[in-house]
Amino acid sequence: MYLSIVVPVYNEEQNVHLVYEAIVKAVSPLKKEWELLMVDDGSKDNSLDEMKKIAQKDPQHVRLIVLRRNFGQTAAIAAGIDNSHGEIVVLCDADMQNDPADIPMMLDKLNEGYDVVSGWRHDRQDKFLTRVLPSHMANLLISKVTGVHLHDYGCTLKTYRREVLAGFHLYGEMHRFIPVYADSVGARIAEVRVHHHARKYGKAKYGLERTFKVVLDLFTVKFLTSYANKPIYLFGGMGVTLIIAGAIVLLYLFIRRVLQQIGVTTSPWFLISVTSIIIGFQSVLMGFIAELLVRTYHESQNKPTYTIRTIINEHSSKSPKKE
Repeated sequence: MYLSIVVPVYNEEQNVHLVYEAIVKAVSPLKKEWELLMVDDGSKDNSLDEMKKIAQKDPQHVRLIVLRRNFGQTAAIAAGIDNSHGEIVVLCDADMQNDPADIPMMLDKLNEGYDVVSGWRHDRQDKFLTRVLPSHMANLLISKVTGVHLHDYGCTLKTYRREVLAGFHLYGEMHRFIPVYADSVGARIAEVRVHHHARKYGKAKYGLERTFKVVLDLFTVKFLTSYANKPIYLFGGMGVTLIIAGAIVLLYLFIRRVLQQIGVTTSPWFLISVTSIIIGFQSVLMGFIAELLVRTYHESQNKPTYTIRTIINEHSSKSPKKE
């Protein structure tokens, strides 16, 4: 299987046929083997019935995954990826705001040597104050914190090589952070401008509250990508900083006591410095415990702490078998 297209669906009964037809029109000329995985995320309208019609009409290409209830977009995407077989995985929304006609262009970009191609809704057709502005601010924050600079993390239309999707699981609103995870294993990432259309049917499923969830998930992603393998750098660094700061304050109080005869324990800074040193030691010890947990995690699953892109002359270093 060359290409798997994953489309999460929640209450899009008027759009599912349109997105199916648009995908067929876009990928059929490629003359490659492809599959479309439509994931029903507990829709409450007639989306499931409409998707069943599509699956019956085109059983060669369409597979329907029905979740027991509404788990959210990230979970629906994860279900689609887990059940796909293609060497390349494309994610696309079902609301017809993403344009499947951009898929061949993104595949061409992928074939230039990239592992991830992310869509950028340059001319976004959404309300500015409630959708575009919060998204723009979130994209700037994510790019700054993670070091993976993309204009549009929220654009679902992305293409991935399967190997960069292995090794991590998606929770919360984590699907938008897949490029960050891919970057952590050395993926080459490109961004291309894609078309974006105003929604014609149905209602948007997310509002401003989604921005706060994304910010909270960002903290998790930063920890997992930067400190998951060496948590002592985070906890130990914080601990040592607190210990040094507390020691400096104590030294200042001691010098002041000698020179000016001012009591050490009468100053509120004495309690602050002692508390800082105690918390610092606890943070360092927590870092040691986290290090033990990381080693247990990797060694119990025989999971390496590295990823290999390719091996050249893989068999040349092996000794020939003796007759």
